[in-house]
Amino acid sequence: MKRVELLSPAGDMEKLKAAVMYGADAVYLAGKNYGLRAFSGNFAIDELTEGITYAHASGVKAFVTVNISGHPADFRELPGYLLELERSGADALIVSDPGILSVVKDVIPGMEIHMSTQSNITNAASCEFWHRAGAKRIVLARELTLEEIKSIRKEISDEIELEVFVHGAMCVAYSGRCLLSALYTGRDANRGECAQPCRWSYRISERKHEDAPVDLYEDDRGSYILNSKDLCMIEHIPELIEAGISSFKIEGRMRGVFYVSTVTKAYREAIDSYYADPEGYSFAPVLLDDLKKTVHREFDTGFFYSAPGTDAKISYDDTYIKGAKVVGIITGYDPVTGRAMVEQRNKISEGDRLEIVSPKGRHFTIKAKDLQDKEGARISATPHPKMLYSMAVRIPVVPGSFIRFPEEEK
Repeated sequence: MKRVELLSPAGDMEKLKAAVMYGADAVYLAGKNYGLRAFSGNFAIDELTEGITYAHASGVKAFVTVNISGHPADFRELPGYLLELERSGADALIVSDPGILSVVKDVIPGMEIHMSTQSNITNAASCEFWHRAGAKRIVLARELTLEEIKSIRKEISDEIELEVFVHGAMCVAYSGRCLLSALYTGRDANRGECAQPCRWSYRISERKHEDAPVDLYEDDRGSYILNSKDLCMIEHIPELIEAGISSFKIEGRMRGVFYVSTVTKAYREAIDSYYADPEGYSFAPVLLDDLKKTVHREFDTGFFYSAPGTDAKISYDDTYIKGAKVVGIITGYDPVTGRAMVEQRNKISEGDRLEIVSPKGRHFTIKAKDLQDKEGARISATPHPKMLYSMAVRIPVVPGSFIRFPEEEK
């Protein structure tokens, strides 16, 4: 069986490069149109070509989302856009709309097609249907249990690849098909413009007493009856691989670069550890600790072990849990002087205890010392947003490493 693919989000160029550096086998990204994350940075066509070229140079594939539910106006410029995507070097397109799929087949018949989770594929018959229509890979609906996924794998052709989400935000709407955003804001979630009203706090009021609202869940921030937990399957790598899944997908094109890097690295290490010794594999709890240092909601296994409508409860009565505070990104290192160049993300001061997170290996702690501005003048702190400075780091580090406060000192 082929090794499982680790597929990471690339909301912009910085996140794409981080995903590649921290261990992704493939990335998924979007152009400025036709994708379901219209408010992430996304890529103009020339940027798309640059990003895909960068990924390919490291042996990483790039899949482009064209997964909106298309309206008539969307089809006017679609053929030309698809030709631009083909020229960009995209390895596959992720689609959900049958009409868009048919145009892809007509305009760029050699392009690999993946059916998006928005297609709501929950059974073997649907997998085979889309395969006959031209799809190589099926991104299964999040609402399937692991046992159902195993059943589907056994029933479908070996030529069909299965992809599942293993980490990140879950949606209260079935397969992400939600109308709340369009109803409340006019921003259509099914065309990439979701305003995430499921994350808002809500109150109810009696019609004749609208000036006296009541919280559904009593706290000082309102009620979060639609809010969902975050999916996290890092502790279940063997079961997922042995179920015959082809690709593990990380959600998060609108999340920060530290999130993309940390989550990609954690799953990379878990996957590699499993393949190194499947029989003797044991999960390393430090990887879950690493994931908890990202901004996240309470972790959950979603519907993998409990089907919708049973005892599964993915709703979450709170907002985000803040992770470790990132204070800088290393942009260069001089092994002769033992100094690292850093781009500031939060203020540090001389003497602060810090932790460095690199693409490979465990983190290590240092003390902030010998801080200098970019001209080489001594400074006692780094108060200016995105200022460039250098600091003494006696252990060699690679560009793209993060500097953060240890958890206990956030």
